Amino acid sequence: MPPRLDSPELAELTQLFEPIRAELEAVEDAYTTHIQTGVEPPAGGAAEVQRHAVDEVIPRMARYIQASGGKRVRPAVLLMAARMCGYRGERPVVFASAVEFIHTATLVHDDVIDDSELRRGRLAMHSRWGNNMTVLLGDYLYIRAMEVALTYDDAIAIVRLLCDVTRRMIEGEIYQLTKVGAADIAEEEYFEIIRRKTAYLFSGAAEIGGMLGHADEEQRLALRRYGFNLGVAFQLVDDLLDFTADRAALGKPVGGDLREGKVTLAAIHLLRLEGPESRAHDIIRSVVETGDIGAEEWSELVGLLRERRAIQYACDAAEEYATAARQCLDAFPPSPERTALAALPDYVLARDR
Repeated sequence: MPPRLDSPELAELTQLFEPIRAELEAVEDAYTTHIQTGVEPPAGGAAEVQRHAVDEVIPRMARYIQASGGKRVRPAVLLMAARMCGYRGERPVVFASAVEFIHTATLVHDDVIDDSELRRGRLAMHSRWGNNMTVLLGDYLYIRAMEVALTYDDAIAIVRLLCDVTRRMIEGEIYQLTKVGAADIAEEEYFEIIRRKTAYLFSGAAEIGGMLGHADEEQRLALRRYGFNLGVAFQLVDDLLDFTADRAALGKPVGGDLREGKVTLAAIHLLRLEGPESRAHDIIRSVVETGDIGAEEWSELVGLLRERRAIQYACDAAEEYATAARQCLDAFPPSPERTALAALPDYVLARDR
């Protein structure tokens, strides 16, 4: 579910994002504007049918997923990076909108691939509109992202970066699909998946901010690394919530990753400690193969994860990446934006949804 208006989490984010509050609001407005199709209905009797199918359904679906919440962390990273690098103008809003379109498209497609019933406490898109319409909406959002990014004729380098990021994300999704149901996935294979599916978009968002501003090559590389490390930490924590969050806070059933056949870092580490003949191995293999687990078995598994400090192992990994992200900002002089970007990894580590 989206954070409550009075939640500490939202208050903390609001404070962090205060330097770019107006720009984030402009990103929301741009999303609403760009989901309009711009297709002219044909003349004659088919005009009303065309108007309904194109000019009403797509915006309605896109507004539904927009209203489901989300913290807009990726656009915020781009906006704050651009300001930290001295840029003042409208371009960061445009490219932050493109980044959010790409992220939203991946969420839409992921829900179809995972057959997830819920997204942030609400029915997932495909649960309302079906797989066919939902896949096409995701495709539409990808295309709109590139159209938005091409607003400026001299922005081809940024468009290339966004294309590269999107390609890596799709490759990551395909790679993950080859590992679904594999209880013996290696730790490095897991990290390769989250690098592609999550970290590269964070990295691209931060780097685009530097490209728009006055960042030199060293600073641009620092921003790329900042976003990459932040993205890995973000996904590590997101995966941990599958074991540590309650359903009401998470907005989806706990244990969803394992039920979908995805073995994440804490479980990988537990299996390495316990071995192939262990109770932990039996439970995890059963879940990824059947997609089901009872309450008692789930409690037993979480107990093993805590007892063997496998959850702490994943927490420590997230902390290492968060620390690496903060250190990347040493390449920049003090500013309110640098302070906010340096605090963002702490927010990521403290997430409970």
